Amino acid sequence: MEQLNWQKSSFSGDQANCIEVASADGRAYIRESDDPTTIVATTPTKLAAWLHSAKAGEFDHFTEA
Repeated sequence: MEQLNWQKSSFSGDQANCIEVASADGRAYIRESDDPTTIVATTPTKLAAWLHSAKAGEFDHFTEA
């Protein structure tokens, strides 16, 4: 997995609380930059559906203090 071209979120800044995404062999991979050994694999279609829902605010309640 280290050989993948991991893309870090531009909202992460210099802190370690970053999400990184990569793709290979028809799969999308997501990991935390501070724990790169834990990787979630999904399909690009499922990731696109999740991103659409996130942009629509469906998961905002997880980030409210």
